[in-house]
Amino acid sequence: MGLRQFVIDAWSWLNYKPVMAEAGRPGSRAFPELAKTWVPPQELRRLAAYRVLASYDNNQAGQLAAVGGDASALERRELGDAANLVDTALGYLLGSEQKVAVEGAEHADEETPTPGAAEAAAVQKRLREWADKELLTFRVQQAERAAVLLGDSVMVLAWNPKKQRPTLRVYDPGFFFPQWDDAGDDFPSRVHLAWELPADDEAGLKARVRRVAYELGPISEGDEESAAAGARTYPWEPGRMSNTTCYLTDAEWLLEDLNGETLDRLPMSKASYRLGEDGTELNRLDLMVDFVPVVHIANTIPDGGEHWGRSLLARVLQALDELAATDSDSSAASATTGTPIIGLAGARLPVDRATGRTQELEVKAGAEWQLGETGRMDALDTSPQLAELRARVDHLLERIASNSRVTAAGLGTLDATEVPSGYALKLALGLLDALIGMMRLAREHKYRLLFKMVQRLYQAGRAEGWTAGETLPARLAWAPHTPTERAAVLEEVVTAYGAGVLSLETAVAMLLEAGYPIKDASQEVERIRAKAQQEAEVRMAKAAAARHGGGEDDQREAESDGDGEAAGSERAHAFGFVGAGRR
Repeated sequence: MGLRQFVIDAWSWLNYKPVMAEAGRPGSRAFPELAKTWVPPQELRRLAAYRVLASYDNNQAGQLAAVGGDASALERRELGDAANLVDTALGYLLGSEQKVAVEGAEHADEETPTPGAAEAAAVQKRLREWADKELLTFRVQQAERAAVLLGDSVMVLAWNPKKQRPTLRVYDPGFFFPQWDDAGDDFPSRVHLAWELPADDEAGLKARVRRVAYELGPISEGDEESAAAGARTYPWEPGRMSNTTCYLTDAEWLLEDLNGETLDRLPMSKASYRLGEDGTELNRLDLMVDFVPVVHIANTIPDGGEHWGRSLLARVLQALDELAATDSDSSAASATTGTPIIGLAGARLPVDRATGRTQELEVKAGAEWQLGETGRMDALDTSPQLAELRARVDHLLERIASNSRVTAAGLGTLDATEVPSGYALKLALGLLDALIGMMRLAREHKYRLLFKMVQRLYQAGRAEGWTAGETLPARLAWAPHTPTERAAVLEEVVTAYGAGVLSLETAVAMLLEAGYPIKDASQEVERIRAKAQQEAEVRMAKAAAARHGGGEDDQREAESDGDGEAAGSERAHAFGFVGAGRR
């Protein structure tokens, strides 16, 4: 690579790949689709990077290198190490489950709930119902795997009048083309989702490019009253007038009609607009919201001035190449170890009676060769080389685990006998803890933005139960990414709750996070308090009956029973299972 080609950007870690220099060149065998005229030139390196990373995920990195001119790469053995690294990190990122949590909802079941707790609990319930209907857990896994592998992912919301709820869809980040303003805003005012549709000869369709465009602009059409006033009031900001709305345009162009125009300059005179479910032409359709319902998820926190995330494989890609090369060498060495190269001296070679030609000797179990008086046999022993190659594989796996920060303990390659204690294991997982913390931090505000959009789309659609008012902050709550020592957590809860430094709600939440089979923390608190109240009423009834109707022996027995039940209640109370009877 010459000095003039030296590039430092968000995808510089791929500069060592010769195929990256071919991105966008006419006649490129590695990326022929990137030579399309409608693809913006500034996006070529990003799209090429996605293609390279996808090849590693599918064990096709060798094939891509061969297309780029390295013919020997076709013999490369790829055993799924890249995909395993991505899936392992994805599993730790997602945890065992994800839940929608609205701030303040946890206080709704307290004896004296905080102001707004009931409204927060109601919104949380409706958002969780929406999440179940829209298969949010499934969509999150779709989006997050793309983000971990490629560095970026895209989620798009749309109001569905028939279902009366926002729908959620995940798009390939290679279809995502945001238009950033020079003002340096955090969110683009215009977003394109574009992809190519192949020709269909049977249906009589030619090759086309489809572009779905979202654009923020001044109110000029749609609601006549709003257009006349140049502003409208949105239900999430009832006291404020806004002159901004989001327009949707969904159109197609024939590739043969394009003459070098890029995606953001396609000729609208040659566009064929799609129709909505109600037959409305999707040409600058007013969505009646003042935001673009598209959420871009980055795998890492972007550098200053950047917008794109970085793949988990970015900094270990060359190590994965080394590992594939070592696996290939190991495979070749194992062939000569299992079926060794044998040298014979003074051997009588068999002759084919039909042709009279000398036959080749076959090295197999049970084979016999006749040797002369001075004959001998020598076998080439390649087992030491094979052992060295296997040791190198282990070394490379350790480097990959360390440099990716997934760690050997996280990948499961750490020998359990080498860990002297749980504290030592926690230290070994320290890099993984930092990695998952960073990845979740990069996503925190994106999921808050997603749930804010969901609430506002419900309000804009005038759905039942969603009234005008401020949008409540909601987030995606992740489960612990590493196993938790439940016994230690239980002891901590017992000690803290028994000392009165933890509330019942917090104690149950800690048990829930530790993996105890509690489906809903608020319902568990209600059951605990109801049981405690019932036991208190039984004790009071027995004491009253002993005072009014029983003799001295009955009263003494009731007091004895009451003392026993009180002691049992105190034990249950200390373990966090009784909360209503505390005085």
